[in-house]
Amino acid sequence: MEFALLPLALVLFASLFQGSFGLGMKFMAPLKWEAWWLVHSLFAMIILPTAWALVVVPDLFEAIAQAPTEIIVLAMVFGAVWGIGGIMFGKSVPYIGMSLTYGIVLGLCAAAGSIIPYFMKDNPNAAALPYVVSGVVVMVLGVGFTAYAGILRDKQSEGEDKAKINLKAGLVIAILSGFFSAALGIGFDAGFAEGNGIGKYAQELGATAQNSSLAIWVVVLWGAFILNAVYSIVLLTKNKTWNSFSEPKSGKAYMWSVIAAVCWFGALGVYGQGATLMGNMGSIVGWPILMGGGLIISNVWAYFNKEWDNAKKPFSWLMFGVVVICIGMVIIGYSNGVS
Repeated sequence: MEFALLPLALVLFASLFQGSFGLGMKFMAPLKWEAWWLVHSLFAMIILPTAWALVVVPDLFEAIAQAPTEIIVLAMVFGAVWGIGGIMFGKSVPYIGMSLTYGIVLGLCAAAGSIIPYFMKDNPNAAALPYVVSGVVVMVLGVGFTAYAGILRDKQSEGEDKAKINLKAGLVIAILSGFFSAALGIGFDAGFAEGNGIGKYAQELGATAQNSSLAIWVVVLWGAFILNAVYSIVLLTKNKTWNSFSEPKSGKAYMWSVIAAVCWFGALGVYGQGATLMGNMGSIVGWPILMGGGLIISNVWAYFNKEWDNAKKPFSWLMFGVVVICIGMVIIGYSNGVS
């Protein structure tokens, strides 16, 4: 029983990090967005994943080299697709705030990141399909309620700085980000490829099943970093903001960039360990739990950051949307025990 609870405990613990990393985006100044994002991406997608994997996966790069080329390429491609969603997430937070961005992005990301891997399985559990689909539908409804909360809040913000609140642009970016961001979980599932994936070769070289997931993340995040780095460099060049790195009093911004990176990959690293222990349905069940838990944590932070002050009715709708998303998460989670 203890072992059965361990995967769930790991995924829930990961959600603490998942719901917290966006907080760092509120402390970018005086760095420009593209400078802050490049530093964040380097730590979150290259330095931290590789360092952690090197510690717990013997012969890490040998394990990756042994995996089929098509699996490595597929994992990297999905990582790159997520990179588009990650960039959009970073752009959406300044427009509509952390709370609303998290609600939309995590809700859609959880839904797509659960249903798509199900149909990618060679032998999916047919009995679980109605629960997976039902859970996804419920979660999408919850996303609709959170978006409505943002519309209500926007109507009450006529006296606020409109340069900081752009609901229409923020909603479009957040919705697209939610779908693209699901590629990260799909990429992990592609790298898992039970019986012939990167994790299998990592285990053959001495890694535990739990730690073998870190080898998968290294490959997926190569693709993610390439796209994020290129985009940041293009902006730095286009906007002539390379000097942003040497802005005075930017130490706090650098610190939050690294803290956000630790939280971001901390979520993925711990989630991967829990999902691996869940077995073949791990990514289908674990991913929405990670997103749903992260959504709850992000709203706790948003509440303390006073994003919904003087907006009691919109905040009530937001909370209702969160509850609906969590119900969908529970339905999908239940599917793992159906046979």
